[in-house]
Amino acid sequence: MKIGIFCSANQEIDPDFFKYTEELGRWAAKNDHSIVYGGVNQGLMECVAKAVHEAGGQTIGIIPRIVEESGRISDYVDVEILCDDLNDRKQLMQDQADVFVALPGGIGTLDEILSTAASATIGYHDKKVILYNMKGFWDSLITLLDDLQTKGFTRKDWRTYIAVANSLEELQDLLS
Repeated sequence: MKIGIFCSANQEIDPDFFKYTEELGRWAAKNDHSIVYGGVNQGLMECVAKAVHEAGGQTIGIIPRIVEESGRISDYVDVEILCDDLNDRKQLMQDQADVFVALPGGIGTLDEILSTAASATIGYHDKKVILYNMKGFWDSLITLLDDLQTKGFTRKDWRTYIAVANSLEELQDLLS
């Protein structure tokens, strides 16, 4: 399986997020899963790629040209796919991956989660996004999605398109 990873490229975040991300990367590689990710050499992106790579797995980096030009491509990218911008990257990730896991992240990660889920709601694909809710990171997004549903702004239960895993074990079950 190809697991798309949405996550932060920031270094100055909770060290536990790196630990959990590393565990996920090693598990993915040991279970013959590849990861499809943004290809940047910082933050959780670098962490997951390094863990997958060192455990013998494959990484596929979908890399905007601006990242390439700035020299921020990870050394742990096995397959490089260059693209023009973030919109292209999202589309290429949707084309490449079978399922998506959202690790802690910021505005870019939120964009990826919601864009991918929105594409599923209107039938472009049937790939699920899983929020890996490390230390309750996604609790406020979950509350917002519940509120949108309560107010009638989602056609179906949002969990039709977005799942939540509160531990690596729950994530593994959802990916099985």
